[in-house]
Amino acid sequence: MNRRERERAILDIVAQEPIGTQSELVAALARRGIEVTQATVSRDIRRLGLVKVPSGDEGYRYALPDSLDDLSAPEAEEALRRTFEDFVLDVEPVRDIVVVHTEMGAANAVGVALDEARLAGVAATLAGDDTIFVLTRSELDRKRVLRRLREMAPG
Repeated sequence: MNRRERERAILDIVAQEPIGTQSELVAALARRGIEVTQATVSRDIRRLGLVKVPSGDEGYRYALPDSLDDLSAPEAEEALRRTFEDFVLDVEPVRDIVVVHTEMGAANAVGVALDEARLAGVAATLAGDDTIFVLTRSELDRKRVLRRLREMAPG
């Protein structure tokens, strides 16, 4: 099986099942006769742009970023709060930007949650592997966003 077919299978599985971990995804693929390592699945997840979203009381599940458009404002706010609790290490101001430091590999999930929450004053976000730049529209907005994000960050 080639990469394209495997990635199609991953998208199909994620759309049909509440997959919360890479190990669960490896097992779901194996049930379809597709044997892969967790490292391969990790690379596939990154290439496909899958993110983790809240899954009720069950924790998180993988989803395509486009599927987050269905979240209502309160759900998006809750997703942001839970994502910050689970993945954010620190929030700090750097000139006109708010920098959010996350666990390794979690910046994309946190960045998507930030985008979906549509915080007032945020012009854009840019996520790397463990860092997110939150660009604000003004100095006053930066102060407000910084305060709000620090309230959600652990510690």
